[in-house]
Amino acid sequence: MTSDYAALKRKIFQIKAPSRDAISDTASVEQTVKDIIANVRERGDAAVREYSVAFDKADVAIFEVSQDEKLRVVADLDPQTRQDTEFAINNVRRFAEAQLGTILPLEIESLPGVHLGHRVIPIKTVGCYVPGGRYPLLSAPVMTIVPAKVAGCDQVIACLPPNAHPAMIAGCHLAGADRIFRVGGAQAIAAMAYGTEMIPAVDKIVGPGNAFVNEAKRQVFGQVGIDQLAGPSEIFIVADETANAAMIATDLLAQAEHDIRTRVGVVTTDHQLAEEVLKQVEKQLEDLSTAPVASVAWKDYGEITVVEDEDTMIAYADYIASEHLQVHTRDPHSTAKKLRNYGSLFIGELASVVYSDKCSGTNHTLPTMAAGRYTGGLWVGSYVKIATHQWLDECGVAAVGPAAVRQSATEMLEGHRRAAALRLSSKQLAAVI
Repeated sequence: MTSDYAALKRKIFQIKAPSRDAISDTASVEQTVKDIIANVRERGDAAVREYSVAFDKADVAIFEVSQDEKLRVVADLDPQTRQDTEFAINNVRRFAEAQLGTILPLEIESLPGVHLGHRVIPIKTVGCYVPGGRYPLLSAPVMTIVPAKVAGCDQVIACLPPNAHPAMIAGCHLAGADRIFRVGGAQAIAAMAYGTEMIPAVDKIVGPGNAFVNEAKRQVFGQVGIDQLAGPSEIFIVADETANAAMIATDLLAQAEHDIRTRVGVVTTDHQLAEEVLKQVEKQLEDLSTAPVASVAWKDYGEITVVEDEDTMIAYADYIASEHLQVHTRDPHSTAKKLRNYGSLFIGELASVVYSDKCSGTNHTLPTMAAGRYTGGLWVGSYVKIATHQWLDECGVAAVGPAAVRQSATEMLEGHRRAAALRLSSKQLAAVI
């Protein structure tokens, strides 16, 4: 990929280049997280409580949210907020159900008497990390919890920082979480991975978080499954001369306000559009209430790149492999078919990332840091296992047994050879060369 980029770099011109590297520009948190995980694993709830005081300034005696409190925070929701939250839940559920319908069990007879297949098995216990963050992101629990319930997981638990907005707890409950805990950060990941007196161990952990949460997920992987390692949010837009510069600037800043490390950019075949996007971003920052965050992200990680033709534009977008990729071209569906590396694709100028972020139905938990080159985002399939099985009758043994005997002998695995031969008749064995 490095050599590919070297060739690609000669074909691009950057009106604005990032001044920092979003992929490597993170202070090392590895040892801190390692200590947190070890302490939680050894001391359980006591360690979790100490970290909550140290990091969240919250001394929580009982981590689990009671049923009474769940009902109270839901009742306290502004009626319109509740209606909008349930609208998002229904849309995400509808899409997840449709996706699950495409994941089918399988049974085939590959050879006479050799029966192969797989089952679709829900993961038993899933832990959903719900970030607190700078804003009360009411859509966050919807995206991780709803697909788990659709998949049929036996138990879905949610962990969120103790100082999270009450509406976030309401969102967890409405989305279907079986249990909700006021625990955030790396200590929440450690607790879900190994279990404490109050918090059950899970089989898989999903959901985005800060650098400490991300590092904790990396370190506990293997003990539990994880969805992915997700960094700060990203948006890229591919555009030609037909695109609307003001709209592009608005969409870039909509993501830039997430975090000062958000990576935002546009790649275009039109130099004039690139210049206008730059002007529009600077203009819109003047009266954007979240400019203190968005302007830093734009200054450090914003990018405007001009390329000579559509092929180079496609190649550059695939190299970036952005979390969110919008297509603003004359024929966006045609352009979209040529793209392959992204977390989620937004085809045409009417398909704003914000709609997916909030309520349209596709999941907003997506790969970042170029992981879109090898994986997609969180989906209902993330909560099930495809586990194979087989069964053979005598005809099946006759079909595969001799080859298994010979191959085992060739590999000098005598135990394997005996197990393969045991099921063959004397006549069948005599025929094995």
